[in-house]
Amino acid sequence: MLFQTLDNKQECIGVYADGKLSFDERALQNFQGTRTWSYASYLEGHDVEYAYLYCGSSLEKVCPDSLRADWDFVNNRMKAYIRSLVEAKVSLNDNCFYDLVPERLLRDYCFIKNNICSYIFENYERPINYDHLLSTNKLLHNISFQRLNLNPFNLRSQMHRQVIRNSLRKLQKLEPYCKYNLFGSKTGRLTTRRNSFPILTLAKEMRPILEPQNDMYVGMDFNAAELRTFMALEGREQPPGDVHEWNLHNVYPRMKSLKKAKKRFFSWLYNPESVDDLSSKIYNREEVLNKHWNGTTVNTIYGRSMRTDDRRALSYLIQSTTADLVLEQAVKMHKLLKPFRTRIAFIIHDEVVLDVDSRERLLLPRLKNIFSRTRLGNYLVNTKEGTDFGIAA
Repeated sequence: MLFQTLDNKQECIGVYADGKLSFDERALQNFQGTRTWSYASYLEGHDVEYAYLYCGSSLEKVCPDSLRADWDFVNNRMKAYIRSLVEAKVSLNDNCFYDLVPERLLRDYCFIKNNICSYIFENYERPINYDHLLSTNKLLHNISFQRLNLNPFNLRSQMHRQVIRNSLRKLQKLEPYCKYNLFGSKTGRLTTRRNSFPILTLAKEMRPILEPQNDMYVGMDFNAAELRTFMALEGREQPPGDVHEWNLHNVYPRMKSLKKAKKRFFSWLYNPESVDDLSSKIYNREEVLNKHWNGTTVNTIYGRSMRTDDRRALSYLIQSTTADLVLEQAVKMHKLLKPFRTRIAFIIHDEVVLDVDSRERLLLPRLKNIFSRTRLGNYLVNTKEGTDFGIAA
């Protein structure tokens, strides 16, 4: 049975089904909904299929022509209400959405969403990586409702700089939540939504503004993540230490600079026209590419398919695989942390940042072990910690 959620926060239970609106716990009594647009916290434990994960796009983009006029009409009315709430500085994070919108509009909006979802389920195939997308989506949903703790006082030593003052003003206009877009990039690397706190692009000098809700941040990231992924896809056993150090001594023995060795390797790896006898003697780009690229489309071990040319095929393969690998490990960490106060604060590319309760420090070795043991082998994990994100970054 098709249904729609009226809010996606745990404390704001609301459901539209069979033309009726139901609220609070009553909405989930004898619940028989099986298909809807997107996940909400209170649907955990219910067997539901999500149209958003089928199409990987917005309602506006996938709405069929037959429903376009009706959708545009009701969607424009809904947007007008949302704009008025924003202008009135009413926080959608601190209020139940259905309390702020007329019931008639909610019914009309959900009725059209049901019809669009029905179209999606009839015309889109279930993605082969659906389970991975669903578990990732649930994690990102959880993060999106964790309020960030911003302390501008940590920037006091830099406030004489105009660029810092301008950046701070921009940040203070945003609600302090990380809202990720699961389908914001072709490769699966995370992006943030409009008006989200810009955690992925936050300048290093601005990072001290972030403080944990608990006692400290602990960042865990993979050493040379993309190089390790390339080695794993090639079937090569990885060295236990720093891989770039290994390259410096075993691939480019006459080079003295680690920085130059890294630049040389990636200049060769991601440029199919680059010729480097030392790199080619140890690594085989073509073998890896031929396993996952058919001349037009890259297919990853995570079920992603990306149309691209030969120039970008290997970079898409490695970056996409690494992004999904990080998310897969983050989901495992999140499951371990459910009973605890420690939690995943945010994810930045190949780094998972934990908001740690000091009484739960004994969890850190277990979390590090979970993060490192990937389906592609054991990745070396770097850790850092601090009382603000500037120190822990």
